[in-house]
Amino acid sequence: MQAAEKGLLLLCCKLGQAVKPLTAAEYRQLSEYVRIRSLTGTQQDTEVRREQLMSLGCSLEMSNRVAGLLDREKALREYLYKAENTAVLTRISEGFPRRLYRLEDDCPAALFCKGDLSLLNSRCISLVGSRLLFPRGRDFARRIGRMAAREGFTLVSGGASGADTAAQEACLAAGGKVICFVPDELSRYAPRKNLLYCSADGYDLSFSSARALRRNHFIHALGEKVFVAQCPGTSGGTWAGTSYNLKHRWSEVYVLSDGSDGAEALMALGAVGVDENLPPLADLLSYQLSIFD
Repeated sequence: MQAAEKGLLLLCCKLGQAVKPLTAAEYRQLSEYVRIRSLTGTQQDTEVRREQLMSLGCSLEMSNRVAGLLDREKALREYLYKAENTAVLTRISEGFPRRLYRLEDDCPAALFCKGDLSLLNSRCISLVGSRLLFPRGRDFARRIGRMAAREGFTLVSGGASGADTAAQEACLAAGGKVICFVPDELSRYAPRKNLLYCSADGYDLSFSSARALRRNHFIHALGEKVFVAQCPGTSGGTWAGTSYNLKHRWSEVYVLSDGSDGAEALMALGAVGVDENLPPLADLLSYQLSIFD
């Protein structure tokens, strides 16, 4: 692991400790990777690091905080040693999915993963939707999963009950591949063939509503296109993630046009209404390379 990658983990991840890591905005303020690299990978004590940071213009409070976070190399080694069957990619690592850079300050500092890392840089579509599905929404989610498998796209979702699980299991059953962003401890998930589990910023972080909502952003950003199996209203995780995607234009959004208030509201924001009679996904995907791809 490169010194800059190690520094990013030290500064932006808890590493199993009761600390307050830097936010992405705070990390950006520190600043260039060259400066952070100069503070890691060497036998420097906390006092030396504090003086270096203050000489770069950091406040005394921030210098103390950063020096303390960097002074955790033993904790980092122990944390990574305990990461059974788990790989880590920081956002400056080779192989980190470039599409997540479009999230800017919401881009995760690191992804802790179980499974085939190459899936992160395959062509992906995403599926989101309600946990409490009507039969039509469930059939649509399954259809998208099967189509992704048949056409060679990796399906991205979140492993929740309802739409996520319906699409993921249909994709895997059809021989496809899945990326699942989890909102809780990665250790809860046993490795499965053709399924890559990802957890942002740690493998031992417990569930919270904030983590669940944030992982929705990763799902939306990683897919070239996002399909919404069911969004009954203008509240809840499906609505929040999809409307935020439409506002920031991360991916094109296709929503099952089932007459619900949520679907109608998403279409008013720019989502494309579709029914079960979808053409091949390749015909929908007018994929164009951007600075993120």
